[in-house]
Formats: sequence, structure tokens, C-alpha cells
Amino acid sequence: MPRRLMFVQLKTGYDTDRGPSWIGWVEFSKTWRTAYFQGRTLRRGTGLGLADANFYDVDTDDTFWLSGPKRDRTDTRYGPDAPTVEPDAAAAYQAFLRGDPLPEPR
Repeated sequence: MPRRLMFVQLKTGYDTDRGPSWIGWVEFSKTWRTAYFQGRTLRRGTGLGLADANFYDVDTDDTFWLSGPKRDRTDTRYGPDAPTVEPDAAAAYQAFLRGDPLPEPR
């Protein structure tokens, strides 16, 4: 399964994209329609009138925004806090912030 360093934000239950967010490793299915993050199975919300970066949890219907991290750290649109960087992604994220390219999906 391809694995990418991503910005992930919970949208459900928070007004206008103000939910908690993370920088971490996300695994994707071969078709890239399903993502796996923190034990959740997320499906791409296409066909539901949602942008391609919108995913929903197949068990809870919670919605999430997934995108590549931004080097200028402006990932959250309205969120009051910076994303939580997951420990296993910290080294790759710090290298990205220093100017290295994002790791290739593997």
C-alpha cells in the first residue's frame, strides 16, 4: 500500500474546518480511494458533491480533509492550533520543512 506524509483534519463536529489536525503517515489503497489513518478506514467522498480531498470514516461517517503538508505551515484554514505531528512522522516532516522533497509514496 502506498504511504504518504499527509495533513489530516477532522471536520465533523467543528465549525468551518476548526477541528483537530495531524501530520502523519497515511496509507492508501491501490486506487487511492481508501486511506488508512490512526486505525480508521477513510473513503474518498467523491460523488457526494465533495472535493477530492474530503474523506469520510466508513464506521462513524466523520469527515476528514486530507492533503499534502505545506512548507509554510499554513495547513489549517481556520483552526486555532498547529497540527499535532505524529512521532513516527516527525523526522520526515522536519526534513520537509527544511526544504527536502516529500518522501515518495512507498
